[in-house]
Amino acid sequence: MEHTLNQFEMAAQRAKNLPKRPDNNNLLLLYALYKQATVGDVEGPEPTPFDFVGKAKYDAWAKLEGTASADARQRYIDLVEKLAQS
Repeated sequence: MEHTLNQFEMAAQRAKNLPKRPDNNNLLLLYALYKQATVGDVEGPEPTPFDFVGKAKYDAWAKLEGTASADARQRYIDLVEKLAQS
């Protein structure tokens, strides 16, 4: 598990320096996987429909409800690796 945590931390740093900016869908997925891995299931009130960015982030995170932190970490690591090679 510690190995995965180290990989996750390295992936989080690597995500900040990807060769090109991911598209919006991948950015939302990165955000949601990171939150699910570090916080767990979505928290707080749902943003209003007029908060487009906040609502999109909330919805992306809510789709991962019930996903184990370890699974979210591994999916995050895999996604960053894929994006780094694009």
